[in-house]
Amino acid sequence: MKEVDINEARTNLFLLVDKAAHGESFLITRGGKSLVKVEAVPEVTCTAPSRLGFMAGQFDIPEDFDAMDAEIEKLFHGEK
Repeated sequence: MKEVDINEARTNLFLLVDKAAHGESFLITRGGKSLVKVEAVPEVTCTAPSRLGFMAGQFDIPEDFDAMDAEIEKLFHGEK
């Protein structure tokens, strides 16, 4: 595996990251000691279910769900 001194990594970070993203992992070293291994992150596919419709069929909504109660309507709009 390629070893890159930390000073060189600082100077060429963009190029090194681009190479790592394309599968060329490397070690960043300081004074000959390995500090960090840089490698591409594997592509992750989302397996989470879609939020839209996730509760479909779990409960029933009454037909008059959004109907205004006469008492509440009177409080909001006054006497008719």
